[in-house]
Amino acid sequence: MICGPTGSGKSALALFLASELGGEIVNYDSVQVYRGLDVGSAKTPPAERRGIPHHLIDVLAPAEELSAGAYARLARPVLREIAERGRLPVLVGGTGFYLRALLDGLSPAPPRDPALRKRLAESAQRRPTALHRLLRHLDPEAARRIHPNDGQKLIRAIELARAERLPRDPLTGFRIVKIALNPDRKQLYARINQRTEQMFAGGLLEETESLLRAGLPADAKPLQTLGYRQAVQVLTRQTPIAQAILECQTKTRQYAKRQLTWFRAERDITWLEGFGDDPHLQLTARSLSKL
Repeated sequence: MICGPTGSGKSALALFLASELGGEIVNYDSVQVYRGLDVGSAKTPPAERRGIPHHLIDVLAPAEELSAGAYARLARPVLREIAERGRLPVLVGGTGFYLRALLDGLSPAPPRDPALRKRLAESAQRRPTALHRLLRHLDPEAARRIHPNDGQKLIRAIELARAERLPRDPLTGFRIVKIALNPDRKQLYARINQRTEQMFAGGLLEETESLLRAGLPADAKPLQTLGYRQAVQVLTRQTPIAQAILECQTKTRQYAKRQLTWFRAERDITWLEGFGDDPHLQLTARSLSKL
């Protein structure tokens, strides 16, 4: 399993390990699951996949949604099927909540608590930012996904975070090796800035325009992700392209920082200092994977 911030070369390392160890790649990026969202999600083009099978990429139409629990229900049979053929599943992506649901399982959601919901609604009336601030404290990942003005979703997320959860259903039958990339921050941000410019120059606007013309609403979940949101703003003439690029660069750097924070909280991860396309780091990761 490979994790780390966006722009750290996770896909390059995954390809190397899959090639060296007889593996197949299993995606846990929440944007790469969508068909037609290629440029902005940085999917590895088929011609660059070295003939290695890639799973859970392009499995959803853009109008669909995939919760973490639904992702885990899709991914677990894929892992088992790969293993049954004597191949090694190589998980790679950046959506921490997907990975947690897959490996640790999710406990059943508790029922709604009317008294708590009433108190939260009253609090939001007094201070409109109170709910989002509270959720950031209880569940930063959920706060990142939910708009600060979406009161109903904020209340439910707080309710879930505060509730006493039932036992989880962890993944069994696998020896899990967790490898995380921790590249130099300055170099990482430089790569993020460069990749953002390349996305806009390499077809992001055209890809987004094609999705809109096909009838996908501008507020559809995939188009609210980094890169696509800024592309929509350019296409609808809300934002000049230069400003959109700068905004995307800034928000992607912030997202990378949040990813590092998320994965540092995970258990049993071996951190490697560098990028996934570094040959020396790749050899170290290969040795770890063979232990």
